[in-house]
Amino acid sequence: MAEIGLFFGSDEGNTESVAHRIQERFGEDVLDVKDIADATQMDFAQYDRLILGIPTWDFGQIQSDWEEFWDDLNEIDFSGKTVALYGLGDQFGYGDFFLDAMGMLHEVIVQNGANIVGRWSAEGYEFDASKAYMENENVFVGLAIDEDQQSELTASRLNTWCKQIAKEFGIPIEPEEIDD
Repeated sequence: MAEIGLFFGSDEGNTESVAHRIQERFGEDVLDVKDIADATQMDFAQYDRLILGIPTWDFGQIQSDWEEFWDDLNEIDFSGKTVALYGLGDQFGYGDFFLDAMGMLHEVIVQNGANIVGRWSAEGYEFDASKAYMENENVFVGLAIDEDQQSELTASRLNTWCKQIAKEFGIPIEPEEIDD
């Protein structure tokens, strides 16, 4: 079993694509990728280090598979677990709700004891409001990806963030830099 479990939800494939791109950087022996639609609470218990990927839909809504898992998520004890988040959103089309689902996910897992790593600078983004934004630090609670407006920045953001969370997870590997 790998050291890190990555759970994602995806309707159109972008969040899943990012999950596999993260796995490429770490390697399959280090990181397992799992669709939240097929996951159980017990799957989370297998890992002390987790990455959770969630897109925001329309006007700040949670992706459908995450929404179906939400009650289960509320029952998971994240104590002793280190968790990094990444979220997908459209900062121009839905700038009032940019990455709201990641903010909602963050709130639940923190309440359930998670140690959060992987905060990401809000520099270079234009949005009006976000539940994932920590204004006092000018950071998001996790990696912010906008495949609709800034897809050309995704590879470099992934390279930087994967190195950051490897250190924060305390794993002695250097994720591969990929220009995908």
